[in-house]
Amino acid sequence: MHPRRPDGFDGLGYRGGARDEQGFGSAFPARSFSSASDLSHWVTTPPDIPGSRNLHWGEKSPPYGVPGPSTPLEGPAEEPFPGGSSEQLNRFAGFGIGLASLFTENVLAHPCIVLRRQCQVNYHARHYHLTPFTVINIMYSFNKTQGPRALWKGMGSTFIVQGVTLGAEGIISEFTPLPRYLFGIFSILAFLTYMVAMPFYSASLIETVQSEIIRDNTGILECVKEGIGRVIGLGVPHSKRLLPLLSLVFPTVLHGVLHYIISSIIQKFVLLILKRKTYSSHLAESTSPVQSMLDAYFPELIANFAASLCSDVILYPLETVLHRLHIQGTRTIIDNTDLGYEVLPINTQYEGMRDCINTIKQEEGMLGFYKGFGAVVIQYTLHAAVLQITKIIYSTLLQNSV
Repeated sequence: MHPRRPDGFDGLGYRGGARDEQGFGSAFPARSFSSASDLSHWVTTPPDIPGSRNLHWGEKSPPYGVPGPSTPLEGPAEEPFPGGSSEQLNRFAGFGIGLASLFTENVLAHPCIVLRRQCQVNYHARHYHLTPFTVINIMYSFNKTQGPRALWKGMGSTFIVQGVTLGAEGIISEFTPLPRYLFGIFSILAFLTYMVAMPFYSASLIETVQSEIIRDNTGILECVKEGIGRVIGLGVPHSKRLLPLLSLVFPTVLHGVLHYIISSIIQKFVLLILKRKTYSSHLAESTSPVQSMLDAYFPELIANFAASLCSDVILYPLETVLHRLHIQGTRTIIDNTDLGYEVLPINTQYEGMRDCINTIKQEEGMLGFYKGFGAVVIQYTLHAAVLQITKIIYSTLLQNSV
């Protein structure tokens, strides 16, 4: 439920001021070139595009009648790789690195998310699975008794929740004058976005923790159907213990806002440190083209990784409370995380967020808020490993291209 769209994204920001300074007609008047030397003052690509091979950063196409540079540009000397392949390799590397990070975060780590949520809502559990060793053991038991689907259930619904969150934010900001951020923090737009996505988040949570033993073959849009049914009170089996959506607004929005604030602070702090370190290394010694390209991508990925890790660890107790409140009264049957087989019903009777916190503290102790924490360790270990492998592959490709 946490949109990760860049804050200052604006597609028009890359156009510069060239369109205002000169029109299309004056930029390319009809002219015949008598010699090849005249061609050295002109470019064949559209004007004023940062990153173009024919232009340097900050330069613009010369208007008609203004002489160009006195010396022709030497193309091979400006590119670190022969044959003009650096631009293509750069684009391919940026796409591959981003794709690997998204794949790890949303697909490869999904079994960890499933087991983590099952442990959080299982108030019966005697084993808290605080270390990754017990988590791996219980994952193996689930896979052996129920098959691989037991660890990959509900993955489609998680993408639907992300899509609903981004879509709701875009629609609300488009048709209302509400700012996305106010004084650097979430504004009322974020509250409305989380309120819209909240019933679908509840439906997605049920799909990820529901036992595969008694689970029906539901479609990928079942999350949307159940979310709408939760809002209008139809089509969803529930009991009298089901908490109304209004009572879930505060913990849901609180978790989302705190997650964003902590992530933003950690991300900016780590990115600042990495940029200073990179700048110092550039001053100390000449940096190779390979290292320069690595510095263009990986600092931001590392900052995002650190921000997500810190926010998940800090807010893990609140997430446990949030999931128990969302799952209460939905007649959900979960897997027994102590044995690896059998199923258990969810029969909690929390009256609200405060009662849930006090009950967990009294009956399960302070470690009860961290049930399934070993899955978080495995999740981010996998993420760090994939980032490191991607960095090694990217470095190898760049070195082979030199």
